[in-house]
Amino acid sequence: MSALAIGTEVPGLRESARTPLTLELCRSGDERFATTVAAAAARNGVETRALTVRTLLQLPRVAAHSGRIRRRDLEAELRNAATGLQADQAKIPDLVPTETYTLSALHLVECATEDAEAIFGNLHYLRSARPGSRNFALVDPIHRRPVTLCSVSPLDWALVGKQLSRQFGVPAERMWDVSRVYSFDVAPANAISTLLAGVRKELSRTEPSAELLTTVVDQNLGFTGSSYRAANWQHWLSVRPRPYLYIDGVAISLRQLRNRYGTQSLLDVRARSGVVVEQSRVALADSMIYCARVRGVTEVVEPAARRRLRRRS
Repeated sequence: MSALAIGTEVPGLRESARTPLTLELCRSGDERFATTVAAAAARNGVETRALTVRTLLQLPRVAAHSGRIRRRDLEAELRNAATGLQADQAKIPDLVPTETYTLSALHLVECATEDAEAIFGNLHYLRSARPGSRNFALVDPIHRRPVTLCSVSPLDWALVGKQLSRQFGVPAERMWDVSRVYSFDVAPANAISTLLAGVRKELSRTEPSAELLTTVVDQNLGFTGSSYRAANWQHWLSVRPRPYLYIDGVAISLRQLRNRYGTQSLLDVRARSGVVVEQSRVALADSMIYCARVRGVTEVVEPAARRRLRRRS
């Protein structure tokens, strides 16, 4: 299918003077935004969930300080995201499931590294897999294609590891991080929570030193942590946000910036490479750190007891 035509008015985007579209409304599931993304996904033959996340990743670049987003900016970012996702999805047609199955029909497997890297590298919003991870998936019973998958690896975020160790008594070297999750649109309800429960059970059996699972839930991308709560994970910490970074208009993580350019200095990157470097200006939401003990019950941490950490770099 063809990408959105430039200048085409997207259904659902008629702005109201009383309720302008804002970044907060978009990431909170505003009906106008959801309808617009769904229409673009159908028109381009791409995954709705993936297109939603990719668009939300780009919107802080064009949002005003107040959070307001102009219709033309949203249309442009959505058009670019749909075109890019369409091309990426076309690279791995044999890995994209098209048939629906009940949750009970899916099988938990340790996913082949090359399949996980292909899916995460092309469809996940970070566009990369975490090296050295173990990858697990719920696969369909016929074609054995991953329907929902995740990767886990030893936690390497020192800031979070140190705080969890101090507060909850778990040695940092015994923590594992769920660093990537991707669920196709055909996945049945509760697929992610079922996968997480299966991974926890598998780690308890095969990784005797593992005591704690962690993950980062980025609210700015529309994630709420509902799948983790359904799998009996708990919200233990929060981390203050930092601006999103963009190189030539495309989002890039700090880790990717460092790996690609050998520095985290935006000034150095701009000077050495001649690229356009931008930071988001709008206020962003905290990242939530969800945790689950590999064995036993994961205790609830009341909101007043949750530490809010400041990123050091």
